[in-house]
Amino acid sequence: MSSFIEIVYFAAAVIFILGLKKMSSPVTARSGIVWAGYAMVAATAVTFFSPAVYSHGFLNLLLIVIAIGIGSYLAYKSAKSVEMTDMPQMIAIYNGMGGGAAGAIAAVELVRFADGHDIGGGTVQLLAVLGALIGAIAFSGSAVAYAKLQGLMNKTLRLPSHQALNIALFAVTLLFGAVLAFSGEVSGFTIFLFFLCALALGIMVTLPIGGADMPVVISLFNALTGLAVAFEGYVLGNAAMIIAGTVVGSSGTLLTQLMAKAMNRPISNILFSSFGSDGGAPEEEDIAGTMKEIEASDAAVTMAYAEKVIIVPGYGMAVAQAQHKLAELVQLLEDRGVTVKFAIHPVAGRMPGHMNVLLAEAGIDYDKIYDLDEINPEFPTADVALVIGANDVVNPVARTNPDSPIYGMPILDADKAKNCIVIKRGKGSGFSGIENHLFYADNTRMLYGDAQKAIGELIAGVKQL
Repeated sequence: MSSFIEIVYFAAAVIFILGLKKMSSPVTARSGIVWAGYAMVAATAVTFFSPAVYSHGFLNLLLIVIAIGIGSYLAYKSAKSVEMTDMPQMIAIYNGMGGGAAGAIAAVELVRFADGHDIGGGTVQLLAVLGALIGAIAFSGSAVAYAKLQGLMNKTLRLPSHQALNIALFAVTLLFGAVLAFSGEVSGFTIFLFFLCALALGIMVTLPIGGADMPVVISLFNALTGLAVAFEGYVLGNAAMIIAGTVVGSSGTLLTQLMAKAMNRPISNILFSSFGSDGGAPEEEDIAGTMKEIEASDAAVTMAYAEKVIIVPGYGMAVAQAQHKLAELVQLLEDRGVTVKFAIHPVAGRMPGHMNVLLAEAGIDYDKIYDLDEINPEFPTADVALVIGANDVVNPVARTNPDSPIYGMPILDADKAKNCIVIKRGKGSGFSGIENHLFYADNTRMLYGDAQKAIGELIAGVKQL
């Protein structure tokens, strides 16, 4: 039976990897997720054939079944009812639950060790502590990220001497961890203090991080969760957990590095610089030009008689749930012979791939969606760049002002289009708190209002022509 379980674990691991490969393309991503889901179900089901499941009697088995049932029900109900605009915070909290689960496994093993049970020796003991540390940080940090995205707490909160407090807390956490990892005897109180410090560290690290960095933070915590699961898989001797955790950890790490590169900032800068926490907006007199408003009817004329329109979606589109209206506008423009393309920045929205998910939901063809490097050379030849609720990813100050927090970050060159129309709810500086110089450019016109309503007015204007 043990060989059968290992074979199923290996097959599940292979399917995990193949599913991840399919997720690299929007065309095959959905089937990749389904594949990985079936593999996870198989790996979970076959675990019930392990003698360890029954070693503590029927009550242990009953608790496992009840826990799986409750968790599956809550996950299904929440996933079915969540709005697409709330998807980032759902991803954040689900990812945090994975880290919390890994931390809980470690806690059980460490308590067993404190009670005098042999959990496998020095290496296993060390990995249990490392998995507990990483899992607890990912859990509490993801909870803070969820609270910020859900609007339950301030976007940023920075205490006096915040980084000094973080360093001190990290040192204390490592001290308790070292005691647990290398001591022959540990107490339950030491375990409690270790987890308390680790959870507090995750909160403290995440508190000052601004909304503009949240996609990177979510990706980083995802990588940490995978690493914690892999460590605890080694502690339990579970091959499926080791492989799945390693795949999640490595892919999450690569994605985090790619996103940090897209922002031209090291991960340490994202974690410790508190980008967006102090507003970061320049004085108004330092900005050349003024914001110039445009009526929806005039914007519709400009777009309808264009040869090429490039659309830059942002979180404002997600908030207004305007993707379906946008798909209708695109169809009208294409019926008039206008070439329409979408420009997606790697960190647009509140999570990796956020805009791609919304556009796919609205039925936008994948071949119309382009990444930053692919689309930027086309902006100078575009008659109109339509920016919908995007901010930092189109801010030209990233190219021109060394004093800006986003200086050096690769941006979408919307300002280089012949005309730039920006749909924006108001005149504020946006979620990150950095004023956008694009809004003041000579070739930019502002179309104020909710994105869905504004696009609806553009549709009406195009239809009248």
